[in-house]
Amino acid sequence: QLQLVESGGGVVQPGGSLSLSCTASGSTLDYRAIGWFRQAPGKEREGVSCISRSDSASYYADSVKGRFTIDRDFAKNMVYLHMRDLQPEDTATYSCAIDNSNDMVPFLAVRRMCRMTRPLDSWGQGTQVTVSS
Repeated sequence: QLQLVESGGGVVQPGGSLSLSCTASGSTLDYRAIGWFRQAPGKEREGVSCISRSDSASYYADSVKGRFTIDRDFAKNMVYLHMRDLQPEDTATYSCAIDNSNDMVPFLAVRRMCRMTRPLDSWGQGTQVTVSS
């Protein structure tokens, strides 16, 4: 059974950068869409960035466009979230999740995934990112 483990969180000053990693074990990430999500205390979980099964399409929340980049390494069975120009409002627990569905064209599939309009198939436990001076 596929398991996801996030790492790379920490404390960073405003304007700083962090890269998060999501490592899969038990099965391959190939042919699965994968996304990063975050939840701040007292707030709803939101989709940050999602990438399609074939990496042909990606989606970014408006709040992170131009600052965050999602990246997959098929050989290492890992997905990354590279974050720059971090701001206090980026403080949250970041989790990765997968979507095994294959019923939509990629650019619609990643939008649906990040908007969580269908239940996702597996989640990691999350890693904390704190942006504070």
